[in-house]
Amino acid sequence: MTNDAAPVVTGTHVGKTFANGAVVALENAQFNIPKGTFVSLVGPSGCGKSTLLRLIAGLIEASSGEITLHGTPVRGPRQDVGMMFQKATLLEWRTALENVLLPTELQRKPTRADEDKARDLLGLVGLGDFAFSFPAQLSGGMQQRVALARLLQTGADVLLLDEPFGALDEFTREHLNLELLRIVGELGATTIFVTHNIAEAIFLADQVFVMTPRPGRIARIVDVPLERPRRLALQTTPEFNRLVVEVRETLGEL
Repeated sequence: MTNDAAPVVTGTHVGKTFANGAVVALENAQFNIPKGTFVSLVGPSGCGKSTLLRLIAGLIEASSGEITLHGTPVRGPRQDVGMMFQKATLLEWRTALENVLLPTELQRKPTRADEDKARDLLGLVGLGDFAFSFPAQLSGGMQQRVALARLLQTGADVLLLDEPFGALDEFTREHLNLELLRIVGELGATTIFVTHNIAEAIFLADQVFVMTPRPGRIARIVDVPLERPRRLALQTTPEFNRLVVEVRETLGEL
């Protein structure tokens, strides 16, 4: 993580209501996320984690306050932001390579350089030999790897991930968490990751944003001063367990 003076992502008194104001999903959220920081969002179901992610992505508009990226207010979807969901949402009739190329195709006709980049990204996520496989020929974990490569194909330097590995078995999930840390570390990307798993949140993050039940607010920001690169054995250390207890107790007090 770097500590540039100017944050990449900021939120000032951000609020979001639905149903003509009857449902307050998010209230007075404030945050500053420096370049290269990995932030995990944790909190009870319905607390506004995914809503906050969609606001940062520009997929929905804030009801109050303001979010900025690179100093510019978010007014809609942007090319410097990429988002990944719990389901891979791959197009079944397209190969892995063709799925990765989709963000480029939505902007313009892909060049040979674009295809080379997509192949390189498949190699980066460990699927270099599966470029011409269709989603039905891939496991759930492999499909999520394709979705991750597709996210990286956008060239975005702010990555938003909404429980991307939540539906996978524990072994696959742990492996993909390690891969994610390696990739975002190499790219220096600013990353915001939604999860219900406290240990996962701490293992991945530089900071954990602990959110209250609805209306969602950022009740506390827990710094994670654990060295990188990280290995799974880190989760057995006293310092890691102390952080788990700190986050769990914070959630219990809300």
